[in-house]
Amino acid sequence: MSITTSFIEEKERASAQDIMKRGYAHPEFLVSTEWVAIHLTDPSVRIVESNEDPLLYAFGHIPGAVEIDWTKDLNDPLRRDYLDSSAFSSLLRRKGIRRDTTVVFYGDKNNWWAAYAFWIFQLFGHTKARIMDGARLKWSQEGRSMTRKESVYAETNYEAPARDDTRIRAFRDEVLQHANAQLPLVDVRSPEEYRGERLHMPEYPNEGALRGGHIPGARGIPWGRAVNSSDGTFKETRELREIYIEEHQLKPSDDVIVYCRIGERSSHTWFVLTYLLGFEHVRNYDGSWTEWGNLVNVPIQKGASPY
Repeated sequence: MSITTSFIEEKERASAQDIMKRGYAHPEFLVSTEWVAIHLTDPSVRIVESNEDPLLYAFGHIPGAVEIDWTKDLNDPLRRDYLDSSAFSSLLRRKGIRRDTTVVFYGDKNNWWAAYAFWIFQLFGHTKARIMDGARLKWSQEGRSMTRKESVYAETNYEAPARDDTRIRAFRDEVLQHANAQLPLVDVRSPEEYRGERLHMPEYPNEGALRGGHIPGARGIPWGRAVNSSDGTFKETRELREIYIEEHQLKPSDDVIVYCRIGERSSHTWFVLTYLLGFEHVRNYDGSWTEWGNLVNVPIQKGASPY
């Protein structure tokens, strides 16, 4: 073994240990910026950038990363739904991704959209997927290389199974039944949205629904409480348990539904509960408030209390 190889392996072990020592239930689904830097040219790894801001990728991205745009790439062009198995297969073929490729997601907004893309990949059973801890923010803070060169790879023969909407996705009728049964719901939006004072986050246009408030019984736990604001990394298990388990009385065995406005922020919380805290049954209601706040004759609660 060469000195260079040994040094790289040592750096990789150190970066993995940093994540392991945080005590996550499934630390293998999270990788560090250092791990990504080591694997930039690894043919078994594909780095995927997914952002809210569609201009960021062109402005600069991790060398070798491909872009998956949540609007044009992951959504059905007509119906409000995600792409089907055939379209998903075509997308991944164009991005040079195989069934055995380890896909690492990162993006802006502390990985909102990266978590959203990760969650959609799980609907199609691509379990060899990871999130880069710290997102674009940490990569940039560390002064790591960026490029404007678009990454192009040879097309693959990717074949996805049928999309499975039963395990980790919730629809409005299921959410209504869940709420009526007083089972755990988590609203991950801002406190202003939760209380019904706004229909969107404070810094965004106040639009998207006819009514404000939250689903009765939902706990208000803003998604951002799970991350360190200084560098976008996830908080340690101890801190996450204090928020979700001790403060809000959720249990890892609970049947939990999370939601936000369109499903991206709640995908982030879904990832935290499922992979970092080891909750056994968490579903993301991607219809979220833009659906619920426009529905006729569904219950809505206003104010700071769940009921």
